[in-house]
Amino acid sequence: MLADDRFGRVVTATTRGPREGEVDGKDYRFLTHEAFRAMIDRGEFLEHAEVHDQLYGTPREEVDRIRRTGRNALLLIDVQGASQVRAAGVEAITVFLTAPSVEELERRLRGRGTEAEDVVRLRLTNARREMLRADEYDHVVVNDRVEAAAARIVDIVRKAAEREDQGSR
Repeated sequence: MLADDRFGRVVTATTRGPREGEVDGKDYRFLTHEAFRAMIDRGEFLEHAEVHDQLYGTPREEVDRIRRTGRNALLLIDVQGASQVRAAGVEAITVFLTAPSVEELERRLRGRGTEAEDVVRLRLTNARREMLRADEYDHVVVNDRVEAAAARIVDIVRKAAEREDQGSR
């Protein structure tokens, strides 16, 4: 999707430590809990949430930076964040991206080998709860194959843009 000039990925902030190969400012903004809380207090997040015992948030400035270039801001956020974006009245197309099954999600998590057993269990528990909220989204896309799922999301956004263009005529 990011190869498509219509999209720009928002670099979100988190209090979790970087995984191997992740780069601060490219993959995430890695912050201390204190720095993250200060940003909350200053109202700098479009949305923020505690996820898997860590804080994650979307800096408003990141969204604005991408929008100033005329691109669509691509937010990779959880159900709490999506709820906040909807409640704020932000114009958005929401897509719930899900694994084909909880079993497949577990296989993928364990295959990455990046989380301890307690974190894997927490993520699976949270995923089951989040899957119950898929009907809150405009679209649901099953991530059976990354390339196919990305193509479906690009198609959803393209069709929405075409409808918007037709409506403005």
